[in-house]
Amino acid sequence: MTVKRPAPGDLEPIEQASRDEITALQLQRLRATLQHAYDHVPHYRKAFDAKGVHPGDLKQLGDLSKFPFTVKNDLRQNYPFGMLAVPRSQVARIHASSGTTGKPTVVGYTQKDIDTWARLVARSIRAAGGRAGDSVHIAYGYGLFTGGLGAHYGAELAGCMVIPMSGGQTERQVQLIHDFEPDIIMVTPSYMQVLIEEFARQGLDPRQSSLKVGIFGAEPWTEAMRRDIEGKTGMDAVDIYGLSEVMGPGVASECIEAKDGPVIWEDHFYPEIVDPDTGEVLPDGQEGELVFTSLTKEALPIVRYRTRDLTRLLPPTARSFRRMGKIVGRSDDMLIIRGVNVFPTQIEEIVLQHPRLSGMYQIHVNRQGSLDQVNVRCEWRHSAAGFSQNDSHEVAAWLQQRIKALVGISTEVSVMAPETIERTLTGKARRVIDARPR
Repeated sequence: MTVKRPAPGDLEPIEQASRDEITALQLQRLRATLQHAYDHVPHYRKAFDAKGVHPGDLKQLGDLSKFPFTVKNDLRQNYPFGMLAVPRSQVARIHASSGTTGKPTVVGYTQKDIDTWARLVARSIRAAGGRAGDSVHIAYGYGLFTGGLGAHYGAELAGCMVIPMSGGQTERQVQLIHDFEPDIIMVTPSYMQVLIEEFARQGLDPRQSSLKVGIFGAEPWTEAMRRDIEGKTGMDAVDIYGLSEVMGPGVASECIEAKDGPVIWEDHFYPEIVDPDTGEVLPDGQEGELVFTSLTKEALPIVRYRTRDLTRLLPPTARSFRRMGKIVGRSDDMLIIRGVNVFPTQIEEIVLQHPRLSGMYQIHVNRQGSLDQVNVRCEWRHSAAGFSQNDSHEVAAWLQQRIKALVGISTEVSVMAPETIERTLTGKARRVIDARPR
């Protein structure tokens, strides 16, 4: 059981504003964004004209549904700088995706964009319980990836001492956490699992470390993983959400006093939930694909960007802004197994239910003849009783039955010795290996 830190104080006025004040600000900023994109980005002028809409057609927020979506491929087709709405001489920095499945998506930032980003990450850190004078260990990767630098600038603006460790060097990460005694860590949840293992390897108890708060993002993670990390470390685990095409980390973030889903900073980003197949806008509370329109970006305004993340919009609680539910998966990482839709997070929830299993798992999919075959590989927890073949068969049978009952697919399950599955040292875990022919 974790101990909650005091609820954040000194909120910005907009975080306590009425919904009428928020929607009025959104409408004003949305009109300006659409005009800015139409006037300065040839892609948007062409897309708006093809759809028969003009920025002046936005009379109320619901009119945004008339405007075209933006998808990742639009950024790739305009690689590298075709989506910029300002001259390159006004671009202070660029970030880019890894480009592992094609050309990277390139995003530019003016100095004002960077300042806005830093303010929102600082707001996110405060929402997580951080305060000026705290120290923050940043284990997100630095470079073109937005995680490290986004967290860094925000933490400094929040008045925190920054330990810019970046990713990798796991043994040294734990050594510095032990020696420098940071209050907060910002890292992917899967790499936090790796660090917890390294604590044990060095004979250290992560519950005795100085860490009070973990701000985890860059990949979907479940409530089961939250409970697992909090139970092993004694700190509060909160969720931060972002993506480079929209800004980076800090588009939304959980409040430590509620931990009931990331609060979307709606004064800078307008969210929609749409049906992944039809594109129809869905009402709040209904699950679908998350879509964002930026409201204040200068260098690269983004209009109705389809994130592929599946979630739902929830009413305000700790702040005046709406929240987003936990990401249940991505429409582009959903596996269709013999007609059944399967998300890796469904498997994760089940794996973490068994006390003898670590949170490490992989889903291997291949095809034999015309049938899909799924093998779930997981591993024994370090702290569990001695690993044996009989024990592993027993746990595998349990997991196989639970997956069949709760997910609806037949699987082969392999329970392996600790540290068998490849660890991620610099970022997101590779949960799915799909070897089926395309």
